[in-house]
Amino acid sequence: MKNGVKMLDIANKLGVSVVTVSNALAGRDGVSEQMRRRICETAEKMGYKPSNTKSEKKRPVIPKTGKNVGILTSERFVGARGTFYWELTASISNQLSNMNICTVYECVTAENEKNGIAPNMVTDNKVDGIIVIGQVHRSYIACLSKLTLPLMFVDFYDNRYTVDSVISDSFNGGYMLTDFLVANGHRKIGFFGTLNATSSINDRYLGYVKCIMENELEFRREWILGDRDERGILYDNIDFPEDMPTAFVCNCDETAFRVISALKTKGVRVPEDISVVGYDNYTVSSICIPTITTVEVDISKMAEVSVGIMAKKLADPTYTEGRRIISGKLIVKESVLNINGSYGEE
Repeated sequence: MKNGVKMLDIANKLGVSVVTVSNALAGRDGVSEQMRRRICETAEKMGYKPSNTKSEKKRPVIPKTGKNVGILTSERFVGARGTFYWELTASISNQLSNMNICTVYECVTAENEKNGIAPNMVTDNKVDGIIVIGQVHRSYIACLSKLTLPLMFVDFYDNRYTVDSVISDSFNGGYMLTDFLVANGHRKIGFFGTLNATSSINDRYLGYVKCIMENELEFRREWILGDRDERGILYDNIDFPEDMPTAFVCNCDETAFRVISALKTKGVRVPEDISVVGYDNYTVSSICIPTITTVEVDISKMAEVSVGIMAKKLADPTYTEGRRIISGKLIVKESVLNINGSYGEE
């Protein structure tokens, strides 16, 4: 038998018509959600393989779950021109939609975040699970962790709370960027990022420090510069040390863009005088002049893994995944100058 199990076998197994089985597997109307679910599950268990004919689609569609997942983002990540988190949110929302899970989005105000006030989607009983995208204050994490709903974090974590999380490999990314500068002859390298603002910044900084230590380079505290305030808002003005390094590792592309702009204002050329690298490979890294060497975050993979974990948690509220780390890759652009040999010429 070419296709093995056929629709007729499924229909006989459940005592329904072949038309009902066909409608259920094709996602057409006329079948109750309960029956659709039974048919899809039975088809999977029996090893049903759809044929390649026009009447039989590629595979059974995922039955509607009737679930709603909330996506929370702090308002500091919502900029007028959009941010990296807009793209990540859209990718997660699209993949949830593909699983017939609806998305409810809410932006958390600074006041509610600081005071630990639960989001409206929770108080109004609108969601069955919550995905938090981007770092929120620990007081707000304490509030969320008390909820009985499935909860997970994306692009950050907090070691005090055992909440499932999906993050990019920030430690290795920070190391990779610093090592690229070292390979290009740089021995005096600074870091831009407010260290306690997010777990990602901390991890990227630690990767930077590891590379500095391994290469026995000079470490100066005055070369570690903040880029945002205690609320997570990026500084409008950037202050530089009097004795400048030859390169800066920036914790994100947005900060790298601002650093390059500030250096230009001071008459400093990038990369001729100072090299700058970023992180994310977001849009701003390509529109900047020069374009910014960066680490690309695999947004699609982060979204896929996040949605997969949430789907498991919705099906089994006791399910836990732990922390998933998604690797990135170095994207070389125009913002780094190779200065190998320049020290010997001085």
